[in-house]
Amino acid sequence: MYKLLVILSVFAAACAQMLLKQGARLNYPTWWRQYLNRWVIGGYAIMAGSMILNIFCMSRGVQVKEVSVMESMSYLFVPVLAFLFFGEKQTKKQVFAVCIIILGMMVFFM
Repeated sequence: MYKLLVILSVFAAACAQMLLKQGARLNYPTWWRQYLNRWVIGGYAIMAGSMILNIFCMSRGVQVKEVSVMESMSYLFVPVLAFLFFGEKQTKKQVFAVCIIILGMMVFFM
Protein backbone atom coordinates (compact mmCIF):
# COMPACT_ATOMS: atom_id res chain seq x y z
CA MET A 1 0.00 0.00 0.00
CA TYR A 2 2.66 2.52 1.02
CA LYS A 3 4.84 1.56 -1.95
CA LEU A 4 1.99 2.62 -4.22
CA LEU A 5 1.92 5.95 -2.41
CA VAL A 6 5.64 6.34 -3.13
CA ILE A 7 4.92 5.75 -6.82
CA LEU A 8 2.15 8.36 -6.63
CA SER A 9 4.64 10.71 -4.99
CA VAL A 10 7.13 10.18 -7.83
CA PHE A 11 4.39 10.84 -10.39
CA ALA A 12 3.38 14.00 -8.52
CA ALA A 13 7.00 15.20 -8.59
CA ALA A 14 7.11 14.56 -12.35
CA CYS A 15 3.91 16.60 -12.76
CA ALA A 16 5.47 19.36 -10.67
CA GLN A 17 8.39 19.43 -13.10
CA MET A 18 5.92 19.97 -15.95
CA LEU A 19 4.45 22.96 -14.11
CA LEU A 20 7.93 24.38 -13.52
CA LYS A 21 8.74 23.94 -17.22
CA GLN A 22 5.53 25.74 -18.19
CA GLY A 23 6.39 28.58 -15.86
CA ALA A 24 9.88 28.82 -17.36
CA ARG A 25 8.51 28.93 -20.91
CA LEU A 26 6.50 32.08 -20.28
CA ASN A 27 8.03 35.54 -20.31
CA TYR A 28 7.09 38.02 -17.64
CA PRO A 29 7.91 41.74 -17.46
CA THR A 30 9.83 41.52 -14.18
CA TRP A 31 12.28 38.99 -12.79
CA TRP A 32 10.21 38.35 -9.67
CA ARG A 33 7.12 37.52 -11.75
CA GLN A 34 9.26 35.07 -13.73
CA TYR A 35 9.99 33.14 -10.55
CA LEU A 36 6.79 33.82 -8.62
CA ASN A 37 3.98 32.96 -10.98
CA ARG A 38 1.18 30.44 -10.57
CA TRP A 39 2.99 27.72 -12.52
CA VAL A 40 6.18 27.92 -10.47
CA ILE A 41 4.40 28.26 -7.14
CA GLY A 42 2.12 25.34 -8.03
CA GLY A 43 5.09 23.23 -9.11
CA TYR A 44 6.95 23.86 -5.88
CA ALA A 45 3.82 23.21 -3.82
CA ILE A 46 3.30 19.84 -5.48
CA MET A 47 7.00 19.04 -5.09
CA ALA A 48 6.73 19.81 -1.36
CA GLY A 49 3.66 17.58 -1.10
CA SER A 50 5.58 14.81 -2.85
CA MET A 51 8.39 15.12 -0.35
CA ILE A 52 5.99 15.01 2.60
CA LEU A 53 4.31 11.92 1.13
CA ASN A 54 7.72 10.23 0.80
CA ILE A 55 8.52 10.99 4.44
CA PHE A 56 5.11 9.64 5.49
CA CYS A 57 5.69 6.39 3.57
CA MET A 58 9.17 5.94 5.05
CA SER A 59 7.74 6.46 8.54
CA ARG A 60 5.30 3.63 7.81
CA GLY A 61 7.99 1.09 6.96
CA VAL A 62 9.03 1.66 3.36
CA GLN A 63 12.81 1.46 3.38
CA VAL A 64 14.95 4.30 2.10
CA LYS A 65 16.67 2.02 -0.40
CA GLU A 66 13.27 1.08 -1.84
CA VAL A 67 12.19 4.71 -2.10
CA SER A 68 15.44 5.57 -3.86
CA VAL A 69 14.90 2.85 -6.45
CA MET A 70 11.24 3.78 -6.95
CA GLU A 71 12.26 7.39 -7.51
CA SER A 72 13.94 6.11 -10.67
CA MET A 73 10.46 5.91 -12.13
CA SER A 74 10.73 9.65 -12.69
CA TYR A 75 13.01 8.75 -15.62
CA LEU A 76 9.92 7.13 -17.14
CA PHE A 77 7.28 9.63 -16.06
CA VAL A 78 9.09 12.85 -17.01
CA PRO A 79 9.83 11.97 -20.67
CA VAL A 80 6.28 10.67 -21.20
CA LEU A 81 4.73 13.80 -19.66
CA ALA A 82 7.16 16.04 -21.56
CA PHE A 83 6.10 14.36 -24.80
CA LEU A 84 2.40 14.67 -23.99
CA PHE A 85 2.45 18.28 -22.79
CA PHE A 86 5.34 19.87 -24.67
CA GLY A 87 5.84 17.60 -27.67
CA GLU A 88 9.43 16.84 -26.67
CA LYS A 89 10.79 14.02 -28.82
CA GLN A 90 12.64 11.06 -27.35
CA THR A 91 15.56 9.39 -29.08
CA LYS A 92 15.97 5.64 -29.37
CA LYS A 93 18.90 5.89 -26.99
CA GLN A 94 16.72 7.57 -24.35
CA VAL A 95 13.97 4.98 -24.74
CA PHE A 96 16.55 2.20 -24.44
CA ALA A 97 17.97 3.79 -21.28
CA VAL A 98 14.49 4.00 -19.72
CA CYS A 99 13.96 0.30 -20.51
CA ILE A 100 17.23 -0.55 -18.74
CA ILE A 101 16.15 1.50 -15.71
CA ILE A 102 12.82 -0.34 -15.57
CA LEU A 103 14.62 -3.68 -15.89
CA GLY A 104 16.93 -2.69 -13.04
CA MET A 105 13.97 -1.82 -10.85
CA MET A 106 12.35 -5.17 -11.61
CA VAL A 107 15.55 -6.99 -10.66
CA PHE A 108 15.82 -4.99 -7.43
CA PHE A 109 12.31 -5.93 -6.30
CA MET A 110 12.51 -9.62 -7.20
